[in-house]
Amino acid sequence: MFNVEVHATSHIGRVRKGNEDNYLLLAITDERAWTGSQSDDEFIIETQTIAVDDGGVVMAVSDGMGGAMAGEVASTMAVETVGEKLLEDLAPGVERAADEHLLIHKLHEATVFANHLIHQQGRSDPQFQGMGATFTGIGVTPGAADIIQVGDSRAYLIRKGEIYQVTKDQSLVQQLIDANQISEAEAEKHTLKNVILQALGAQNEIYPVSARIEPRRDDIFVLCSDGLSNKVGAGEMRDVILSHIDELQKACAELVKIANTNGGEDNITVVIAKFTGDGLPEAVEGDLKMELIDIDGIHDTADQDTADLNTSETA
Repeated sequence: MFNVEVHATSHIGRVRKGNEDNYLLLAITDERAWTGSQSDDEFIIETQTIAVDDGGVVMAVSDGMGGAMAGEVASTMAVETVGEKLLEDLAPGVERAADEHLLIHKLHEATVFANHLIHQQGRSDPQFQGMGATFTGIGVTPGAADIIQVGDSRAYLIRKGEIYQVTKDQSLVQQLIDANQISEAEAEKHTLKNVILQALGAQNEIYPVSARIEPRRDDIFVLCSDGLSNKVGAGEMRDVILSHIDELQKACAELVKIANTNGGEDNITVVIAKFTGDGLPEAVEGDLKMELIDIDGIHDTADQDTADLNTSETA
């Protein structure tokens, strides 16, 4: 067992009239949940230290989109539905299979269920037509940090002073980068930069991407909406966090401040989670790998891909 020290906040930014971002912190065994719905004049940093046991801990960010307040509705539905579904399926007293992949399996199911509810709401209520939300989350158990990705909100990992982007944007410009049609530098200013290929509620079916990283002592995961990642480069993000390593709530505030100073055109949401405790092994050079998880064949590890991660300075 080990602890995860979590600091989370969501800010309206300098331009938007409302905050369509949200976040989720979920301690499954304790049946406690926190979300990041804040009024426009609030700036609250939620800080929790949660013991990571077999029940697991989940952290996520969701960036809503749609006309009027539809984006706010979509992101709120995303985090609340996922949290409620996981507590329903995994709360103490509920019979569970002895399965090391149980949490990511249930997190995947909850994400797909949230997509269904948001999509149906958009179809049945004209004011919410076309609404959607990104969803980037991490499910943490004693032996694994399992990542799930829908859209272009991001997850980073800081380990031994280096930062790694551990999610890939499900966006049109990322697709163009992968096809060698544009460079990463060109993508930053591309006119279609904000076009994403998946979002909860936007389509009848979604295909979340899942991956696993073995956690190490003092790992720091950062989840954020593009209101942060579009304004603060990965290297600067790392430097801010490491300079406030003993007061990570100050790092949250500083990252929001920098994003606003750099324009603040979008809502800004960030979750910083540091893993602490003797229950985790120390990181050693070369032991950082990410294993892609095929949910349909989740028990067939021979078919899973394993990739080394490269440091990210400008992503």
